[in-house]
Amino acid sequence: MLDDEKKDGATPTPYHTTLRCATIVGKINPREIEELAAAGYDGVESRSTDVTLEEAREARRVCEANGIKIHSVMRSARFNREDCVAGDVEALRHGIRVAAAYGASSVLVVPGAGVPAPALPPWEFRIKFDPETLMVSQICDGDSTPYAEYIAAQNEATNAARKHLPKVLDVAAYEGVKIGLENVWNNLWHDPNLLAAFIRSFDSPWVGSYFDLGNYVKFTSTENCLRALGKGIIVKLHFKDFLVDRSLPNGGKFVPVGLGSNDWRAIRQTLDDIDYNGFATIEFEESESPKLSHRQQVQKFKNFFNGVDVLQDV
Repeated sequence: MLDDEKKDGATPTPYHTTLRCATIVGKINPREIEELAAAGYDGVESRSTDVTLEEAREARRVCEANGIKIHSVMRSARFNREDCVAGDVEALRHGIRVAAAYGASSVLVVPGAGVPAPALPPWEFRIKFDPETLMVSQICDGDSTPYAEYIAAQNEATNAARKHLPKVLDVAAYEGVKIGLENVWNNLWHDPNLLAAFIRSFDSPWVGSYFDLGNYVKFTSTENCLRALGKGIIVKLHFKDFLVDRSLPNGGKFVPVGLGSNDWRAIRQTLDDIDYNGFATIEFEESESPKLSHRQQVQKFKNFFNGVDVLQDV
């Protein structure tokens, strides 16, 4: 139980794991950090790695003075584009050093440029892959020949990431910063078992999953994905929702947390089952929805933490 829950007289959490609430920011702005601290956030995730180490250390000082932790930073790495690999590897190495200067324990990495989605509804994906090579041979029941180009691109992305990501593991180990791999709608590693096998294939304590709670629900339940990843694989979480709608081109759309297809109580219990302790970053709310205050966003998270309706008292 958190100390502030004891003070508020809130019902004790039924879970043994602890989640911490964060939001995404750009460069650290002292006034913004003060506002986030007042609203009840525990930390922030920064998009900004294009700073010097001195600037990052100063940002850390500002945040820590307000009781805020910079827990992670964001990067991408287009390992499946040969013209980008060298620059992206060097930028990622710098990003890891910046993360350490921020006091962050992780870097979110998108390991591949977007691959065109196959003309296959998400709920019809049935991926088969070789457990040793991770090469995909099938993405649906029946004949996968029409999707040969997509399968080749998927396999190329896997091979490229396994070839190039190890180039940054020395600096990750030295700085003590974990790399959290995320699939951000780049049409790669859709199957949770493939995702788990891909991450484990690096055989490194410095590589894990930065798991987005809204990115997989159109393929399978989010809790199925969490169970496939299992204990010790998830580095951090994004707190986001998605409404599955088979009438829409993408199989649905992102919606405010609590209005989508995620079963938040089941997700919270699954996180407890796999012993996940750590940050979950509130990523965004849909632009057409009513704008929520920081305090309302934090209330949603606390509801999730305690296993009650996420919209309660919001």
